[in-house]
Amino acid sequence: MKFLILRFSSIGDIVLTTPVIRCLKKKFPEAEIHYATKKAFRSIVRHNPYISQIHLLEDSVFTLINELKQQKFDYVIDLHHNQRTWLIKTLLGVKSFSFNKLNFEKWLIVNFKINKLPQQHIVDRYLETCKTLGVENDGQGLDYFIPKEDEVDILTLPEAFHKGYVSWVIGAKQNTKQFPVVKIVNALNEIDLPVVLMGGKEDLANADKIFSSLEDRAIFNACGKFSLNQSASLIRQAKLVVTNDTGLMHIAAAFKKPVYSIWGNTIPAFGMSPYFGNNDAAGNISRKFEVLNLDCRPCSKLGYSSCPKSHFKCMNLINELEIAKAVNAIER
Repeated sequence: MKFLILRFSSIGDIVLTTPVIRCLKKKFPEAEIHYATKKAFRSIVRHNPYISQIHLLEDSVFTLINELKQQKFDYVIDLHHNQRTWLIKTLLGVKSFSFNKLNFEKWLIVNFKINKLPQQHIVDRYLETCKTLGVENDGQGLDYFIPKEDEVDILTLPEAFHKGYVSWVIGAKQNTKQFPVVKIVNALNEIDLPVVLMGGKEDLANADKIFSSLEDRAIFNACGKFSLNQSASLIRQAKLVVTNDTGLMHIAAAFKKPVYSIWGNTIPAFGMSPYFGNNDAAGNISRKFEVLNLDCRPCSKLGYSSCPKSHFKCMNLINELEIAKAVNAIER
């Protein structure tokens, strides 16, 4: 039997599909599980031992479809559910199961603050897509597999970091999901542990501002200096991860790290908060920092380049010193 899972982007969304991959393989151990995603995100699933083959979307969806037709799949599990995946399902012509994106419910809460969203994590909704196949949640949480060559030896970091550090993820795809730089600086001034700043090349300018404001503190700027898998290795070795609503938050949850997540224009009620599976100690330690009962929040299910109302209260009203206090309380 052959299964094809479709999820083209992005980092966090793909990591959140990993329980489906694992639980499907547990239910059908002799089956082949294929995964289709964009080329840019190949490294996220490349080393997953439950996946038999990866298919990459590059320039043309029709090139991908021709490749997929050769495989003669028995089932397609669509965890993206957009126009391209509809086309793939239609042209492959095999039995398919499609994820419910709850677009109407999200539209209601964004535009009218009417909450009809189910109190259910997106992981559980992904798994419901396979319910008729008898696939059940094993409660083991998310997966992320790092190849040996991408493991970062923390002894290569400055000596102050060898006995432990906090990872602070400063970036996010949209600015309205990013905790302001000045607030990060204020918090880091109060944090006792060494801190590794995490993010991509696009976060370098903000990371440099933070680093230059804290020259007397144990801060290591890792933004843009490591691959995704290497960044995941740094996350795995951290004592605690402070993060915006972004992909590295879900990678941290995959490693069962305590996660202090900071929420701006998006809300955990969308179903994409850190997911730890059943009875996990890290989940009990983890905390969410957000401004509740703000009449303009959520203003988008994704985010904006700037606050539509120009006040950015969803982030500006979060007390950064409370975050610092919570970080300092973590067990050494």
